[in-house]
Amino acid sequence: MQLGLSVSDSDVSSFTPLVVLELADDTKAEAITWLLNRIRDKQQNGGAELLVNQLLFPAQDDQKPNPNVFVVGSTLQRLLNGAEDVGLFKEFQDGTMRGFTYANRESFNDFNGDGEGFLSDAECQYIIKHELDTLRAKNEEHVPGYPKLKLYPGKSVVRRLQSKGVLNQYFPLHNKEDLKRLSFSWYKKFKLSFQPLDDIRHYFGEGLALYFGFLEYFTFALVPMALIGIPYYLFDWEDYDKYVLFAVFNLVWSTVFLEVWKRCSATLAYGWGTLSRKKAFEEPRAGFHGALGFNPVTGREEPVYPSSKRQLRIYLVSVPFVLLCLYLSFYVMMVYFDMEFWAINIYNEDPSIATSILLFVPSIIYAVVIEIMNLLYRFAAEFLTDWENHRLESSFQNHLVLKVLVFNFVNCFASLFYIAFVMQDMVLLRQSLATLLITSQILNQVMEAFLPYWLQRRRNKKVHKRMRRLMGDKELPLLGQVKLETEMNTYLGTFDDYLEQFLLFGYVSLFSCVYPLAAVLVVLNNITEVYSDAFKMCHVFKRPFSEPATNIGVWQLAFETMSIIAVVTNCALIGLSPQVKAYFPESDTQLILIVVAIEHVLLAFKFILAFVIPDVPKHIQVNLAKLEFDSLEAFKKRVILRIAFISNRFL
Repeated sequence: MQLGLSVSDSDVSSFTPLVVLELADDTKAEAITWLLNRIRDKQQNGGAELLVNQLLFPAQDDQKPNPNVFVVGSTLQRLLNGAEDVGLFKEFQDGTMRGFTYANRESFNDFNGDGEGFLSDAECQYIIKHELDTLRAKNEEHVPGYPKLKLYPGKSVVRRLQSKGVLNQYFPLHNKEDLKRLSFSWYKKFKLSFQPLDDIRHYFGEGLALYFGFLEYFTFALVPMALIGIPYYLFDWEDYDKYVLFAVFNLVWSTVFLEVWKRCSATLAYGWGTLSRKKAFEEPRAGFHGALGFNPVTGREEPVYPSSKRQLRIYLVSVPFVLLCLYLSFYVMMVYFDMEFWAINIYNEDPSIATSILLFVPSIIYAVVIEIMNLLYRFAAEFLTDWENHRLESSFQNHLVLKVLVFNFVNCFASLFYIAFVMQDMVLLRQSLATLLITSQILNQVMEAFLPYWLQRRRNKKVHKRMRRLMGDKELPLLGQVKLETEMNTYLGTFDDYLEQFLLFGYVSLFSCVYPLAAVLVVLNNITEVYSDAFKMCHVFKRPFSEPATNIGVWQLAFETMSIIAVVTNCALIGLSPQVKAYFPESDTQLILIVVAIEHVLLAFKFILAFVIPDVPKHIQVNLAKLEFDSLEAFKKRVILRIAFISNRFL
């Protein structure tokens, strides 16, 4: 069945394709017709009022192409109205950031003529996604053609179709010209300069731009640690006085680093218009399920799931599973120590180059096993968190982050804590830290950069070859682009990227005083990370939808928690140094009490510093207060005018 006319670029010249919508190839014709009509229908009729056309791919010898691929676009007028609906903030003529309204469009900077170019591609695609997601069921009891696929009045149609497998995927299309310009300024030339964060934000949105901003900030913040760490490592490291000084510097650095980042992220978010935006009402997750009930907040019928059932699943299944995984992690750690003692005994019996190399083998094997365990646990954690049936995406993400962070922290750092505070072997601690850090960085680069790049290159060649064989000399760039991008990997968000930086921050802040080169290695890793992540975002993954973000979210709390643990760890390491122990030759208890007292003082200093340094710079606070005052004044004027209007009617 042919529902559209789009077989080439000329056929969709009536609008710019922004989003690809792919339904299952066996979707019923009546369901497709119903969905397209809802997408095209006017807003007052409950539609999205968007433009949509079908892409018809030529038949192939080896497989039948999916006929249910559509491109979605919009008129400029609809996008500008949508910008007001989603609450986009834009720069006003007085330099402040204000919520965009179509009525006051001429008062916003960069709005020229009819507004062409006022909204970025990422913003346009975000608006289309919002309109598709808020396309709600009306009086339909089920999806046409699917009697068992029930619809609930007021619930998102697209989310329902996605959760039941009728909708395979929908994603924003890359803009070839903009992508080319971004690639050139971002990663194609190696240069020691800041990243084009504004360009990244315009193309990918605020959430991803904030990640790259944090990655850049973290890398630059590590430079002082690296510059101090190099001479510490090269010149007489066995002098533990230097060890104590570096630990103290580490404590101050980890606190100041995070507090200054809050101000940096607030400045970026204000300039991008997300700091002032009100949080949108959160719709239920696509995978959320339950018996039909009544939502007292929205007044709609929707699936409900008892909180008691969810809590039982969490505490009777998820928590025991996490504890079992932690036990397995400790068991693997003890096996590693057995291997370490075996290697040391062989070296002591026959010191040689071969046996000295053998000393590093247990740590390398353990580092590889840690990465494998982290990967397997991640899949299990995602399955469990999904099975817990959280209603909101934010709740799902918080529970997933907590599960993954607890396991990764124990799995990656338990052996280092054991060596430092049970075995108290600083030489072995330094060796283990170096091996774990270097091996994990190499594995991450292979798994995150080289392997996806190689797989995508193979996939691209196959797609190009197939399209050339089918189309001959005819040039159909849109069909080729859509075909290529539908087969690209889906970017799953910044979760894994932040997790990697969290673990690197742990290696630097917890134990780098015994291995000062840790900061140097992390700086080198992050420089390559910027370029590899940039390339992946531009050429390996599908373009993700823009996600408004004010800060790095729950990860800020995770990094702050790690910095608190770092205070305790570094104080304990200082207490274990021979120079400090020499002052208390007969009283270990007195030493412990003094170390604990110093640790409490440093923690108090850390919290005072966090309180004294404002999270938001003063000038931004003033602008936000001014905006709030203007909003209240405007509201008062509207109320007065309405009262006057009503009074005149009755006079």
